[in-house]
Amino acid sequence: MAKPNYQYEKRQRELAKKAKKAEKAARKTTGGPDGGSDLPDDGAPAPEGEVGSAAPGTGAPADGQG
Repeated sequence: MAKPNYQYEKRQRELAKKAKKAEKAARKTTGGPDGGSDLPDDGAPAPEGEVGSAAPGTGAPADGQG
């Protein structure tokens, strides 16, 4: 029976992690779907009145005054 090549498997895992990290960094810089755009979670543009709104349930006014 052949001996498993653990070094090769580890290297493949490291390369996969590196590629995933590079892809995430590229997405972040280009402003892709998960890259910090100003769209809400459902993908629809935010209404004008809710652009700077507070988090729901905080009791803070939406305009930041008060």
